[in-house]
Parts: sequence; structure tokens; C-alpha cells
Amino acid sequence: QVHLVESGGGSVLPGGSLRLSCGASDASDSFNCMGWFRQAPGKEREGVAGIRTDSGTVYYADSVKGRFTISRDSAGKKIFLEMNNLKPEDTAMYFCAAADQSLCWRSINPDQLYHSWGQGTQVTVDS
Repeated sequence: QVHLVESGGGSVLPGGSLRLSCGASDASDSFNCMGWFRQAPGKEREGVAGIRTDSGTVYYADSVKGRFTISRDSAGKKIFLEMNNLKPEDTAMYFCAAADQSLCWRSINPDQLYHSWGQGTQVTVDS
């Protein structure tokens, strides 16, 4: 059982920034696909951003392009999500996920590609 651990959530004003981090609790675990997903109350889980840890290829949902940046550490075992110009509609529980497969992202239900999930970290954007 792989355990992913997220950190960095919190409450910010609109226009503010946060940086989320995620890694496996066992440092020996690695994955070729990692991503960030979010779920707001009463809404379905949606993909935010994904990354291939070997090549660094990144993917973004249209709603966060230009505001969020996903990145990885040099070992490809931790990922980060830099979130700028946050909006109230970004308020959600953010989850880190990982997978070992050739396809790391798709436009519809990208979360179905992932098999390991963290517990989530809350992001609240409110004035």
C-alpha cells in the first residue's frame, strides 16, 4: 500500500498564493505519473495538473492554466503545485495521486488513470 502525503494547504485571500507538496511516505517509492486533483463540496473530483516524473511533461486543466504550476524535485519522487492568483472557486480539498503507466493525463476523468491517493489538504480562498 502506497501512502502519499500532501502538505501546504491553508486559507488565503483572493489573489493570494499557496504551494502544495506531495511525496510518498516511503522514500523508495517512485511513479512515472503524478498529479493534483481537487474536490469541492457537492462537486465531482476534477483534475488540476499532472506531470510525467521522468520527462517533466506537464498537463493542466484549462481553469488553472497560467495561474498554477506543477513541478517535481530532481529525483522525481516529490511534486509541487504552485498556486497563484487564487480565486474563491479554487476552494476545495486538494489530493495528490500517483500511477505507473504510459498515459498520465487525459481531458476527461484523468483521475481514473491514478491508483494511489493521498488524504488531501484543504485550500480555502475567501475574503
